[in-house]
Amino acid sequence: MAKTRRWSGSLLTLMLAFRAQSTEMPLNMTQGVTEISQKVYDLHMTIFYICCAIGVAVFGVMFWSILRHRKARGAVPAQFHESTKVELAWTAIPVIILVLMAIPATKTLIAMEDTSEADLTILVTGSQWKWHYKYMDKNVEFFSLLATPRQQIANKLAKGQNYLLEVDRPLVIPSGKKVRFLMTSDDVIHSWWVPAFAVKKDANPGFINEAWTKVEQEGIYRGQCAELCGKDHGFMPVVVIVKEPAEFDSWLADTAAAQAQAKAEEQKLLAMTMSKDELMALGEKTYNGYCAACHQPTGLGIPGVFPALKGSKMALEDLPAHIDIVLHGKTGTAMQAFAKQLSLQEIAAVITYERNAWDNNTGDVVQAADIAKAQQ
Repeated sequence: MAKTRRWSGSLLTLMLAFRAQSTEMPLNMTQGVTEISQKVYDLHMTIFYICCAIGVAVFGVMFWSILRHRKARGAVPAQFHESTKVELAWTAIPVIILVLMAIPATKTLIAMEDTSEADLTILVTGSQWKWHYKYMDKNVEFFSLLATPRQQIANKLAKGQNYLLEVDRPLVIPSGKKVRFLMTSDDVIHSWWVPAFAVKKDANPGFINEAWTKVEQEGIYRGQCAELCGKDHGFMPVVVIVKEPAEFDSWLADTAAAQAQAKAEEQKLLAMTMSKDELMALGEKTYNGYCAACHQPTGLGIPGVFPALKGSKMALEDLPAHIDIVLHGKTGTAMQAFAKQLSLQEIAAVITYERNAWDNNTGDVVQAADIAKAQQ
């Protein structure tokens, strides 16, 4: 009995010491910054300790039996079969353990799925390879794209601290408020994942999934798409900035006003005519930012993967089809729709650039009004 107590005490001490150090282990689960993430972490550690205890007990009995009843000690094996009591025991004990594990797991899962009484709802739409955020009933929406320079990806520049985990426009939410996320997709299955929030939810085309978070600590939190969604799956990060509520309200109002002004300015551009040189300059900038990764800066594309624009029939002859594919993309391919990503002026400029760069020299000049007309 004394030996048993000493063994139990040593095991308990070891488990407590491991728990105290678990937050420092780089391979352990992230504790996170929300109440739900802490519940998930505690559930993870509880199940882990139960598994460790079962492993110690099973292997302890096994090794004790091997040593205690080995042939060298003259042990004679018992001759019995089909013990009803033993079969009932090894069935009942695992069932009881599983039920005891299922109770806290079910409570945590129910809490994770409870999106009721949210203070803010955001529609999150995944597409290859970016996120679109729409603040419901707030007149604010924008795309969030990878901001890591292509030179770093190509190993031409030293990689930054947040390599492949930085975006041009992060999602902004208020602290201390329950934020509900509606997840969907424009093309393939994506998965919006922020470990610090314990939020990982698939974005499926044609369906809407729900998740939520309530973050008490202001700061910057990073995540990624956790679904293999295509060749640039690794270039689809998530960045969330949590602001104090008053600061968030100010940001939201400023962003809504800026977007409304941008739409009004865009309408004014419909009556303006840009010179070919102005369009080519803006078009080159837009092309390098949005198109060059696939079609290459030279316009030669990647044979068998992305078509060349230099010398292509579409870029040289079919202007309506060229405008249509830039606006709406092409289903079943990696060609994205840019109607919501770029302004009318940027779309007109990039089409003008593609039809006159790399010796294409069609002389075609596309204006913002032409794009607006094509959208009607």
